[in-house]
Amino acid sequence: MTVRRMDRLMAILIALQQEPATAKRLADKFEVTKRTILRDMQSLAEMGVPLYAVSGPSGGFRLMESFRLPPLQLDSGEALSVLFALRSLTRMVDTPFQQARWTVMDKLKAIMPEQTLAHIESMLHYVEVEVPQRSVKSPYLSDLLAHTAESRWLRVRYRSEKHTRSLEVLPRKMYAAHGYWYCEAYSISHSEQRTFRVDRFEAMELMEMPGEEVDRLALEAESPVGSDEGASRIVADLTYRGALLVEQDFHIGDNVKQVTDERWELDFMCPASEWQWAVKLFYSLGMDAEVKEPRHLREELLRMARQVCDRYSQGITVE
Repeated sequence: MTVRRMDRLMAILIALQQEPATAKRLADKFEVTKRTILRDMQSLAEMGVPLYAVSGPSGGFRLMESFRLPPLQLDSGEALSVLFALRSLTRMVDTPFQQARWTVMDKLKAIMPEQTLAHIESMLHYVEVEVPQRSVKSPYLSDLLAHTAESRWLRVRYRSEKHTRSLEVLPRKMYAAHGYWYCEAYSISHSEQRTFRVDRFEAMELMEMPGEEVDRLALEAESPVGSDEGASRIVADLTYRGALLVEQDFHIGDNVKQVTDERWELDFMCPASEWQWAVKLFYSLGMDAEVKEPRHLREELLRMARQVCDRYSQGITVE
C-alpha cells in the first residue's frame, strides 16, 4: 500500500467522522474513481474500522458512533505551520476567534514532545507575519462573519472618511490586511461592490424584505460589478521604498515589477470610480513615485503640489 493511498485512507476516515458520504462524493473529493473508493472501504473494513452503509437518498458510508480517531499527531513541520498562523492572529487586536486563538495554541503545545516544542519555538523566533498594531475595535466583526457566510442582506450605519450614512449591503467576503478587517459587499446605494472597513460599522441589523425582493436584489448583486468603461491605464516608476509601499496594497500590489536594481514599475488599469483614490495614492508617495501616464494624472498631481507649495510659501523667502 503506497504512502499516497495511506494518506487517502486517513482523509476518508476524517471525512466520515464529520458526516456520512457516498462513494461518488468521496471519489469526487479525492479525484479518484468510485471503484477505487469501494476498494478503500474494503481495506478500512479489513483493518477493523467499523464501517457500514445506508441506502437511499440520504444514505452513504458511515462510521459507528463509538469509533473515534486517536488524538491528533503532528510532525514538527505541521506543528510549526499551525503555530505560526495562530501566533500571527494574536497580533491583531480583534479577530472572530478571539479566545480560541490562545486556547488552541496552549492545547497544541501541551501535546507536543518537549524536544519538538523547543525546536519549533526556536524557529518561530526568526519568522513572523508583520501586522501593524491597531487600537481600533470591531464590535460587529463576529456577527458580520456569520452574516457573510449565510449571504444575508444587512442595513448598516457606516462611518466613511467624510460622513456617516445608512447603507443596505450584501456582504460577500471578509479579509484582514494591514492590521484592519475589511468586508467586500454589494451596496444597493452605490449599485456596485465596495470594500468597507469593519471597524467603521456603527450599527447593523438584518433587512426584513419579501422573498421576491430578496431574489431581485440577489440577482442584481450577482450581475457584473464595476466596468472597464472610463478606466485609465496608469504607469509609474517607483523607488525601492515606493515599491515596498505599493506592494502592500491588496488590489494592485501584484502589479509591481522590478525593472533594474534601482527602479520598479507599476502598470495597472484604474476604474473611473477609483480615480480619486489613485490621485491620493501617488501624491502620498511623493518622490518615491513618478507617474509616466496618463498625462491628466500628472497634471492633477502637479495642481495639488502647487496648492501645498502656495500654502507654505506665504511669508517665507526662499534664497
